[in-house]
Amino acid sequence: MSYYRIVGGRPLEGCLTVQGAKNSVLPILAATLLAPGQSIIRNCPDLSDVSAALDILSLLGCRVDRQGDTVLVDASVLHRWDIPERLMREMRSSVIFLGALLARMGAAELSYPGGCELGPRPIDLHLAALRALGADIREAQGCLCCRGGRGLRGRELCLSIPSVGATENAMLAACGCPGVTTIMGAAREPEIVDLQGFLHSMGAQVSGAGSSVVTVRGGLPLHPGDYGVMGDRIAAVTYLCAAGAAGGRVLTRGVNPECLKSVLSCLEEAGCTVETGPDWAAVECCQPLSGISPVRTAPYPGFPTDAQAILMAALAGGKGTTMFVENIFDNRYRHVDELRRMGADIQVSGRVAVVTGTGRLHGASVRSTDLRGGAALVVAALGAKGETQVSGLNHICRGYDGMERTLAALGADIQKIE
Repeated sequence: MSYYRIVGGRPLEGCLTVQGAKNSVLPILAATLLAPGQSIIRNCPDLSDVSAALDILSLLGCRVDRQGDTVLVDASVLHRWDIPERLMREMRSSVIFLGALLARMGAAELSYPGGCELGPRPIDLHLAALRALGADIREAQGCLCCRGGRGLRGRELCLSIPSVGATENAMLAACGCPGVTTIMGAAREPEIVDLQGFLHSMGAQVSGAGSSVVTVRGGLPLHPGDYGVMGDRIAAVTYLCAAGAAGGRVLTRGVNPECLKSVLSCLEEAGCTVETGPDWAAVECCQPLSGISPVRTAPYPGFPTDAQAILMAALAGGKGTTMFVENIFDNRYRHVDELRRMGADIQVSGRVAVVTGTGRLHGASVRSTDLRGGAALVVAALGAKGETQVSGLNHICRGYDGMERTLAALGADIQKIE
């Protein structure tokens, strides 16, 4: 079993270019199914979730080729519309293929998706949106059988919760529905804007992404797209929080600092110096982090749930007290027990976690149980005294492209031990 061996206490210094966004590239890869021909996806990170998505595309009949960080997907011929359980269980985002298959093939069959165990993440919003567009969806023994036929038409949809996945699935399905679809209550995340950008490159008429109302004029002929994926904002804040935990100065390029604002403001309040430019953000830390105002996760532009564990890890080795309130997932404090092994003082009650900085954490043997929790353990280890071994790297590899290489280039003492 592979693990990271990290010796903490070394300040980080340097500049890095952020990888392509995991949460953008997965729906974009699904969108390549919408038109026959070869689409080109640039700045595509090398992640296990991406590999799972490419396996699904290959199974459906696409020709897939990766050349460095560029992926070519030729969807000229699709010979099936079903995705077996073994592939669906590899990642939660696999459900995003539902809308794209329905638009292109008029049918889709898949099982319920897998991914990190963060508590209930029902896909009922996805199904309700597709049914509103005219899809016939039947659920039986853990499988979804979806048929569109000639009943798919553009309509006004209203999402009761601004779900990112449901918004994306509705956008993809709507591209194959004659007429205009208006998605009310849409999620506003930057990754949805990125999906709109790729759909534009395919000739789709989509507008409003980034606001709560997205409009799609569907049923138009589409062609293959050529697009560069945005920088990963969660990867960026991970490395910036690492600077807060270990000290030093880290500059991330290739990401819009507006997308990082909620996290950068927390780091600044905790005592870091924050600088930003058109496509970069830098954090410098010369002293232990201080406690800050309560951090409450919320849909964008609020504080991202994906950054909660990572910021918590940085603050746990500082001074002062901070309260976290997790409003998105029920089970997103699984990293807390592992941080306690490193000496963290964290008390959890329901959705609330109170972190009291101990001055400095110490090394320990810990295991990641989910993607962002694993990243949090690495951040904590970089600022801790002594050696930490972080196992469960399969979770981290789902969302970070060569994390150990990136951190080593910044001066961290980190090795991946096979």
